[in-house]
Amino acid sequence: MVRAMSDSIPARERARLAADCLDIATRASAVALRGFRTRPAAAEKSVKDLVTEFDVAAEELALGLLAARHPGVAVMGEETSRDPEAVPAGLVFTVDPIDGTTNFAHGHPVWCTAIGVLWDGEPIAGAVVAPCLATSWHGHHHPSGGEALRNGAPCRVSETLELRSALVATGFPPERSHAPANNFDSFMSVKRAAQAVRRCGAAAIDVCFVADGTYDAYWERRLRIWDVAPGGALVLAAGGRVTALDGGPAAWARGHVVVSNGRVHEALVGAVAGG
Repeated sequence: MVRAMSDSIPARERARLAADCLDIATRASAVALRGFRTRPAAAEKSVKDLVTEFDVAAEELALGLLAARHPGVAVMGEETSRDPEAVPAGLVFTVDPIDGTTNFAHGHPVWCTAIGVLWDGEPIAGAVVAPCLATSWHGHHHPSGGEALRNGAPCRVSETLELRSALVATGFPPERSHAPANNFDSFMSVKRAAQAVRRCGAAAIDVCFVADGTYDAYWERRLRIWDVAPGGALVLAAGGRVTALDGGPAAWARGHVVVSNGRVHEALVGAVAGG
């Protein structure tokens, strides 16, 4: 059980929380994996935003394990939280049972289970498990340092210096009728400036790909806290940077973020704004 703590949670405790997230995410992803490539029935929570029975079952397992191991600690789950921007103070877990449900429902392998830990709204630890990619990430961030691991081995952000040499990722919200919320204009602007832009459909994986150096940067609008918090802690631990779209402090609960290796950050912020 995690008890009330001071503003500075020790690094050792953060590492323990990250390991716990990895274990729970691994177990929950195994539940989800049972439905992969079965063409499960998918309902729309809102326009083009899907949910399957395996999202629900995986989240139920994760919530049960968190309640047993950390009784009394708040949890924000994708399928159960009514207000994703209302983040409680103190220690909070986030659960995304299947990030990339549209991919999952169509049999596309890029999806994951993501569990994060917040302290006063800031990511401090997390884990992301992508079973079809045979890849997992977990780690923790601390003011004095931290640790980011990919399949158990330490990872770091890339050393790419210029946006024109950068591989960048993004995504688009389910409802895409209006600019700038649909991200189309920013996509075209960054597409002109960067070496290449990828769109794979699972934000938590995109953020982790920045942490391990696969991507040099990533930006997106209208994410939820459970999409960005687990990998966000890893990016910070791996030497990267996370801000709002305008380069200001990250507003994690609002979900408008730029994530990078730090070296191409300002150039990407400028390109996103140019769209």
